[in-house]
Amino acid sequence: MDKEGKPALKEDGTPKTGYLEKGCPKLKRREHGSWYYSIELPPGPGGKRQTAKKGGFRTQKEAAAACKEVWELAQGGVQVDSKETVEEYLRRWFAKRVDLKRSTRKGYEDHIERVFIPALGHLKMRDLRTRHIQEMYKQIWADNKAHQANCEAAQQALAVERTAHTAWRECAIRPRPPELRQNWNAAKAALRAARSKPRHITGPGTQLKMNNTLSAALEDAVSEKLISENWAKSVVLPKYVRPKPLVWTDERVARWRATGQKPGKVMVWTPEQTGAFLDAVAEHRLYPMFHLMVFRGLRRGEVAGLPWSETNLTIGTVHISEQLVASSYEVWEDTPKSDSGERTVSLDSQTHELLRLWRRRQETEREEWNRAYEEWRQRRQQHRQADEPNTKTEKKEPWQETGLVFTWENGRAYHPEYLSQVFERLIKKLDLPPVRLHDLRHCAATLSLAAGIHMKKIQALLGHSSYSLTADTYTSVLPQFDKAEADAPIALVPRAGSPEEAAPGPDAPGDEPEVPDVSGDQPEEPDVPGETAA
Repeated sequence: MDKEGKPALKEDGTPKTGYLEKGCPKLKRREHGSWYYSIELPPGPGGKRQTAKKGGFRTQKEAAAACKEVWELAQGGVQVDSKETVEEYLRRWFAKRVDLKRSTRKGYEDHIERVFIPALGHLKMRDLRTRHIQEMYKQIWADNKAHQANCEAAQQALAVERTAHTAWRECAIRPRPPELRQNWNAAKAALRAARSKPRHITGPGTQLKMNNTLSAALEDAVSEKLISENWAKSVVLPKYVRPKPLVWTDERVARWRATGQKPGKVMVWTPEQTGAFLDAVAEHRLYPMFHLMVFRGLRRGEVAGLPWSETNLTIGTVHISEQLVASSYEVWEDTPKSDSGERTVSLDSQTHELLRLWRRRQETEREEWNRAYEEWRQRRQQHRQADEPNTKTEKKEPWQETGLVFTWENGRAYHPEYLSQVFERLIKKLDLPPVRLHDLRHCAATLSLAAGIHMKKIQALLGHSSYSLTADTYTSVLPQFDKAEADAPIALVPRAGSPEEAAPGPDAPGDEPEVPDVSGDQPEEPDVPGETAA
């Protein structure tokens, strides 16, 4: 606008752009314009002059307060004139983190690209505050509620589909009434629609991992003087409690059979249940692997990637120095989770003998496979020399020299996820209380604890990084320990006889008159729920 309040134009008739500042004719109007600040910053590299300028403030007081904040940050060395956005910084920071394990990098990348950049990427680093990060988590919590509702709707749709399918399958009338098939088709369509909606729940543990990722990135930003403090440290998140193993007591098994609900995320079999599983799968190809995991506590990736070169069948030890890591369909070799994860595990006598037998079986399979491959190769060569037409036969390959202990018949490594799927199918077939394949590791810990092995030895067996992690996870996981601890103080108090004999009788001197018991015999104190024989 010019001094008369009309649009200011260039010679070609286009509007002029720029700051009128004090030359604006409407500046004195209360409702017109906004306040801005402009300050001189400490000189940049080479003594280059730097200024900070920002407008859009409603009052002079707001502009002055913002100016003061910027000035103090600049005096502290913060790059207040940086225009780098959160998106640009996070990708730059992630690119330099070559020190991370491959699986950890995948987790960081997922957090950055799927969560942080969509929510915070548009902000400049200098403008980022705790409130922006807190709003991001509030949206996650809102999404969790919606996704939980989608999960419940999908479960209901599945129940309807199963009912409709059962009605169609078990109908004794032939031909079946067409409406039964129509109902089933409609239920299947409703189930597909329900399952197409997002159902992923971002739990407290995942939220904590996300915030740790962001906090690590912002900590480096503080070091670079891009921001004044790590804003992720002040975020409030739902409390995360590390799940502790629970044993499958008779009461918990009964409730699971009635409701289908597990009492906890991490469940452990009793010694009797573990024995039932091992007896039932004794003829299974993977029985030596299950036996190794149950009694020696190896992780899934550790048994899948265990090489013969680190297995000493002379003295009976395995050295854990590598593992197979799976992410979706991709599998790669990696070192153990932590420095303490690299360890030497002594084999029990039964597992030692099982691995001896397994090695002989694997050598036999190698010979048979290579013999069959050589026969196939010779037949193929004869067909080529005789110019006979190609016949559709299965393509053969020689034995794969992976050097691994547990392999397919052709020497190929097992996919870690396949091992979990096989284990899940087996326990369903055997109608055992559900545990994960990883939970066999917890079985090894609790069995060792019940056998009287010291917690420090169990820590070394599992490859835990700290003694407290092992102790906090496995103390009193089996009911026998709680019962023994409860009875221990009783044994310290000397008594004249049994508790019944020590109780004073009604005729003892100084006793009050006996009050007649009209309620019948009182029941004894019930046993601890889920108590099993030691």
